[in-house]
Amino acid sequence: MPEPVDIVDWLLPPDERGNAQTRIDAAHEGRAWSERNAVRPLIHGATYFAELYERIEAMVAGDFLAFTDWQGDADERLTAEPGSEVLAVLGRAAERGVDVRGLVWHSHASVAIDAEGDNAEFAARLRARGVEAWLDMRVRKRGSHHQKLVVLRHRDDPTRDVAFVGGIDLCHSRRDDEQHGGDPQSDEMATEYGATPPWHDVQAEIAGPAVHDVETVFRERWEDPAPLDGSPRRWRLRRTTPPGLTPSPSRLPPQLPPPPPVPGGAHVVQLLRTYPQLPSRHDYPFAEGGERSVARGYTRAIEHARRLVYVEDQYLWGRHVGRMFTTALERHRDLFIIGVVPLYPNLEGVLGRLPQLEGRRRAMQDLVRIAPDRVAVYGLENHAGTPVYVHAKTCVIDDTWTTIGSDNFNRRSWTHDSELSAVVVDRDGDYGRRLRLTLAAEHLDRAAADLSDVTADCLEPEDMFATFASSAARLDAWHEGGSIGPRPAGRLRSIKPPELGPWARAVAAAPYTLLHDPDGRPRRLRRTDDF
Repeated sequence: MPEPVDIVDWLLPPDERGNAQTRIDAAHEGRAWSERNAVRPLIHGATYFAELYERIEAMVAGDFLAFTDWQGDADERLTAEPGSEVLAVLGRAAERGVDVRGLVWHSHASVAIDAEGDNAEFAARLRARGVEAWLDMRVRKRGSHHQKLVVLRHRDDPTRDVAFVGGIDLCHSRRDDEQHGGDPQSDEMATEYGATPPWHDVQAEIAGPAVHDVETVFRERWEDPAPLDGSPRRWRLRRTTPPGLTPSPSRLPPQLPPPPPVPGGAHVVQLLRTYPQLPSRHDYPFAEGGERSVARGYTRAIEHARRLVYVEDQYLWGRHVGRMFTTALERHRDLFIIGVVPLYPNLEGVLGRLPQLEGRRRAMQDLVRIAPDRVAVYGLENHAGTPVYVHAKTCVIDDTWTTIGSDNFNRRSWTHDSELSAVVVDRDGDYGRRLRLTLAAEHLDRAAADLSDVTADCLEPEDMFATFASSAARLDAWHEGGSIGPRPAGRLRSIKPPELGPWARAVAAAPYTLLHDPDGRPRRLRRTDDF
C-alpha cells in the first residue's frame, strides 16, 4: 500500500496563490483545492476528441457548455466520421437548447503564425449556428490566451458534469492516436514533421467538485467588463467607435453549485493559472497584478521532489527552469529528471528555430553539466522514423504531484500568457504512477494492458532512467548505422543541449526574449527574479 500523502506539503495554500481578487477558491472552506474528484488522463487528441464528442452529443436543453481555445477550426473532426466537425457538434448542441459559450484568442497581426483570420472565421461560423463565441484580446502586448478548457454542466443531473483541461485545442493537427500517423486535417509545420505531423498530447477529464472551479475560470474571463479587443492601443481606438459596434458578451446564467463528490473519488484537484500584469487601468478585475500560481505551484512541488521528476513538455526553455532543477539536483543526490520534448522546433528560420534552440540550451546546459548521470532529455519518433511533435504539458513528481495543463516550462507560460493547469494529488497514491508508466509503455513500444508487467523495469526512478537510456541508445545506433536490419523497439531519441556559437546566441537573444519567451511579471518581481 502507498504511504499516506500529506497534501498540505505539496499544494499551495490560499494565501500563496498570490491573487486576492479571484473567487476560484470560494467554495473550498479555507483551502485552495477541492477533494473527492475523479480525474482521468486522456492521452492523445483522438482519445479526447472521441470522449468529448460523446459527451456533447448527449447534452439536452437547459444544459450549459463553455470552452476557451488558443486556436479553433470549424471543420476539425472529433471522430473520423462526417458530422463530427466542431462546428456541427457545437451547432447541434445549441439547436437542442444547450447554452453554448466560447472565448477564442484574438491573435496579434504581428505574430509569426497569425491565427486571427482562422479564429475570427471560427467564431463567426459558430455564432451563425447559435453558439455565442467571441475573440478575446484582453492580453499583454505579444501575449495570448492559451487556456484550453471545456466545461459541461447538466441542469438535471450534476453527476454527469465534467470538465476537460490540458494542452489540446479544438483545431487542426490534434486528432492523432498512439500510432502517431498524424491528424488527416493538419496544419503545416517544420519540414522534419512531414505532411501530417505526428502529434503527442494529453488532456485531463475531471469529474466532481473541481468542475465548478474550471467553470469559474471561464466565468471570470467572460464577465470581465473590459472590451474584448482590449489591447492598450485598441482601448484608445475604442473611444472613437460608435456604441454598439464593439462586441460584448451577454450575461451568463447563474452558476450551479459544485457537482457532488464522486463516490470513491480520491483525487485532490488544485487549479493553477497564469495571468500577466496588464496596464493598471485595464488590469484583470479577477487578477489584479496578474496571477502566477503555475510558477509558484511548480516551484513548491519541485522543492519537495526527492526521487523523480518526469516531464513531457513542448518547450522546456530558459535559465530559470534550469536553475530550479539544478537546485533540486544539488540538494538531493538521489533525484532523477527525465524530459520528453520535441526532437525539432516547430518553426524554421533565424527568427523561428534559432531562438527556440537558444531557449532549450539555456535550460539544459547546467543540468547535464552538474548531473549527467541523473538528467536525460528525449524526443520521440513514430515507426516510420518521422519525429513526433510533443505538445503535451504534463509533469509527474515522485508519483505524488501530477499536473496536466496548457502551460509549458518557460517564462512565457509562467508569467505572460493566460494558462490553466490541473494538479492532482491522489490520496490512494496511484494516479501519478499510472500516468507515468502508461506514457513509458507507449514510448518503449510495450502493450499497456498490464502496466505492472510491461513496465517492471520502470517502477523505480533509477530503473526507468536506465531503461529509457538503453532504449534510446539502441534506436540512435540503428539510425547512425544507416538503419540497416530490423528497427529496434521503442520511440525514444536522445537529445543533447544545442550547441550554438557566440554569433548564433547573439542573433537569437533578442527574438527569444521579446517574441518567444517574454516576461509578464511586474518590475519589482523581475528585479528579484521571483514569481
